[in-house]
Amino acid sequence: MRKLALSDEILMQIEKPARYIGNELNSVVKDDTSQIRFAMCFPDVYEIGMSHLGIQILYDMFNRREDTWCERVYSPWPDLHKIMKEQNIPLFGLESQEPIKNFDFVGLTLQYEMCYTNILQILDLAQIPLLSADRGDEDPIILGGGPCSYNPEPIADFFDCFYIGEGETQYDTFLNLYKSMPASGQHSRKAFLHEAAKIEGIYVPSLYEVRYKEDGTIAAFTPVYDDIPATIKKQVDMDLTGSVYPEKPVVPFIKATQDRVTLEIQRGCIRGCRFCQAGFLYRPMRQRDANLLNKAAQELCSNTGYEELSLSSLSTSDHGQLEELLDDLNEWAPKEHVSLSLPSLRVDNFSQSLIEKTTKVRKSGLTFAAEAGTQRLRNVINKNVTWDEIEKTCRIAFKGGYSSVKLYFMMGLPTETLEDIEGIAETAQKVVDLYYSMDHAKGRGVQVTISCACFVPKPHTPFQFVPMDTAETLQAKQKHLLESVHSRKIKVNYHDSTTSFLEGVFAKGDRRLAPVILEAYKRGCYFDGWEECFKYDTWMQVFEDLGVDPRFYCQRPIGLDEVTPWSHMDYGITHDFLVREYNKALAAQTTKPCNRACSGCGANHLLGGPCF
Repeated sequence: MRKLALSDEILMQIEKPARYIGNELNSVVKDDTSQIRFAMCFPDVYEIGMSHLGIQILYDMFNRREDTWCERVYSPWPDLHKIMKEQNIPLFGLESQEPIKNFDFVGLTLQYEMCYTNILQILDLAQIPLLSADRGDEDPIILGGGPCSYNPEPIADFFDCFYIGEGETQYDTFLNLYKSMPASGQHSRKAFLHEAAKIEGIYVPSLYEVRYKEDGTIAAFTPVYDDIPATIKKQVDMDLTGSVYPEKPVVPFIKATQDRVTLEIQRGCIRGCRFCQAGFLYRPMRQRDANLLNKAAQELCSNTGYEELSLSSLSTSDHGQLEELLDDLNEWAPKEHVSLSLPSLRVDNFSQSLIEKTTKVRKSGLTFAAEAGTQRLRNVINKNVTWDEIEKTCRIAFKGGYSSVKLYFMMGLPTETLEDIEGIAETAQKVVDLYYSMDHAKGRGVQVTISCACFVPKPHTPFQFVPMDTAETLQAKQKHLLESVHSRKIKVNYHDSTTSFLEGVFAKGDRRLAPVILEAYKRGCYFDGWEECFKYDTWMQVFEDLGVDPRFYCQRPIGLDEVTPWSHMDYGITHDFLVREYNKALAAQTTKPCNRACSGCGANHLLGGPCF
């Protein structure tokens, strides 16, 4: 019988002990003599990690291999962290409850820069050396993947290797190599990592050298050995319809952040919004067939018991078979009391038909991303949306019985003025006025929520070259927005500018930030993405004590010909295209979506032909 890693006494002391006991519905338990033991870690709390689709896909894919047992690991909350440190309890896999320091691989998904100290928390609690250079042959291989791995340099010293791209393509090759090494007489981690670096998409930071100029910018990024590629090419799954998708995702014991079945209907995006890193990282757009999606949805709901199905993608309403898919889903979903959710809708192709097909069971609030308050600024960021389209969409929603609308905006966008900030309030007020200009049941009121994020320039986007607004500037803009809202029907939410500043530092940082991250963790910084845990003053003190200027990374413009910490990452989009889009942004010129006209971004070479 499986013994829990934590005693009953400890479980009674901590918040939400169900986070740590495993044995959930659809979790996979295998023989602990499996040839490859893989710990799949999400460096945040259980409820968030259990909502992450990428973990579910890889967990299912790895466990389909007879020779591999993949287990899940999440960051222990501070209450358990303290106990584990005091009682010397090593971090464990949920399925076996065994220490992950004895596994072959520890894989960490890197979704958000503010989780970087949680990476160190996982390694520290696992009793694995924090620095790759300090690990021996008996330690597991530490592997990173996910969107932050497209500039992994700030955390490169903590990882043995990174996987760049979509996991369905090269992970089998990677694990097969690991299995074959002992048979060939090569047992050392050094030998394995050298061979792994030859696999397309695998990046081993220790095999690359960085040289800097006197001004602090990068002079060159070069491989140490001739047989190691100079650039690392992103891996792309060409056939999403035929690729692995989990039929039985693990169902948590406690409510997850996204308490529903998630069905990924496509990857990539045709829109080309210049601020959106995901829109560029996951090009080109590829969609799954509607018939396959309908069958998968029925299996997922049947195998989990969830009563909500979310159709997930960067721009759900751009799926070419969406209406057909919704018709198929509505043949069975209402009978099973399963509601449908479309979280990523575009205002320019929203319709009455979509409302009718997604509200047969229950209504939820509608969310639309306007992103900017004026048409000029929407053109700058290539958000091809007009007020007429916003008005039309809200009118359809209100006619369909909705009285609650959330509008997403960003603050601190390139070329932004106070007029653009005032435009956010004006847009929300127009939506309120529109509601009251229509006929509604007596006594009903409208609620418009403005959700305003701080813009963070990200690598691999046309805005990677621009400096980020200072925290003080962002705070002044937030104050101006609040003063510009004059209706009780409008609620304003905005992000913490200090958290966004640190996110910007790490997003465009290099290897010289690793000592800062390490020292911040030693001084008690982790769960930095959580407001109640974030220690901004501690971070600023660490930067000062180590003589590192964080503003160098996010609050200076990057030269159009500058070597960046991510210049050696080939993710399909050419540098020339990013420069063209940057210059068009400054001129407030738009670029058409990919399905209307090819803009020559370069992503089609990943498919070996035209995207459309």
